[in-house]
Amino acid sequence: MTELPLAGQRIDLSGGGTAWWPCHIGTDTTVGPSSSIGALAHVGQRVRIGQRCKIQGAAYIADDCQLEDDVFVGPSAVLLNDRFPPSNDRRKWKPIHVASGVVIGGNATVIAGCNLGQGSVLAAGAVLTKHLPANEVWAGNPARYLMSREAYEQAREDKA
Repeated sequence: MTELPLAGQRIDLSGGGTAWWPCHIGTDTTVGPSSSIGALAHVGQRVRIGQRCKIQGAAYIADDCQLEDDVFVGPSAVLLNDRFPPSNDRRKWKPIHVASGVVIGGNATVIAGCNLGQGSVLAAGAVLTKHLPANEVWAGNPARYLMSREAYEQAREDKA
């Protein structure tokens, strides 16, 4: 058996970001400065990742999705691009756009074409089936409004 390292290895990316091996980063994908991609993550082709984003381990980001700055994607979260797979036709894909400051919890799933507005939060395990407005927190399956981002931040401070 070939000797492969079992511990993750840091890989400095050309755009100033970091990835942890083993992971997959597709062709023509850009990763902004100070962004990181965790081990076992799969980032598809032509994906745009802004500055200071954190993609946790085992996350899946489909081809052509766009993440603006300061986005957090939790472990094993999934962002899809094909509403009726397998279409085998890129013209039918509906890649996801994630605005700046968004938090996507671990194991959350974002269905193709469902965009996330600036500062929104999708709770862990949630399934987003429609657009998530800016500064709202949604949870559940299907995901529904839970609270404002302001209330979420207040709850985080109260728990500290």
